[in-house]
Amino acid sequence: MAEENDAPMKSASAWGQALAAVALVGALSGGFWVLAKTSAAESEPKPATCSDGETPAPKGKRLTGARLCDALNRPDLAALLGTPTETAKTASGSDSSIGKIATPQAQVEFETYTVTLSATYDGLPVAGSEGLLGSYARPQKVLGRPGVLYSTRTISISFRLDGGDADSGPGVPARALSVAQDPKDRGGSVDVTLWRADGAVPDDAVLLRVAERVLQTLPGWTSRG
Repeated sequence: MAEENDAPMKSASAWGQALAAVALVGALSGGFWVLAKTSAAESEPKPATCSDGETPAPKGKRLTGARLCDALNRPDLAALLGTPTETAKTASGSDSSIGKIATPQAQVEFETYTVTLSATYDGLPVAGSEGLLGSYARPQKVLGRPGVLYSTRTISISFRLDGGDADSGPGVPARALSVAQDPKDRGGSVDVTLWRADGAVPDDAVLLRVAERVLQTLPGWTSRG
């Protein structure tokens, strides 16, 4: 009788071990799937963000590099450039100047395009400046304000491995748009510049599309008059 009772107990124990093994395999599989999914999510590139550093208070209504970066680094910028699947690699803003002329600027870089947004507080009107910007410059009204569309080039800088002086020269062609800071064109401009990593000349339609979306989001843009 003891042997007869022992057989069902061994059978039940075997089934229990088998079920436990199946459950363990299922748990491990689920754990590996969650780990793989988490790792994949962490490995996906995240869009670059503007620096969170302290921003000096602007003088009067002047824009800062940080504010320009916030306006330029918008979620739909890649789509406006016609490359919706790309992610911003870098985004930055700086408060520079040329002599006593404030020239804050921001830059966002993608795989295909790099875009800069800058402001110049030189007190000079934009209308009529096409004569100073080369043969490819032409007037271009933007959001009801005087503007000039023109060609320029980036600057290529190479550093020597031996620690010698860096070399600089002309880089890739770029297209730029200079727009008056106020509708009456009383001085100063906001500029959007676009260039491609492959060296091709950017399409003006792309530049204008980006400029029209970005400029109207600048602080105080609609109220400047």
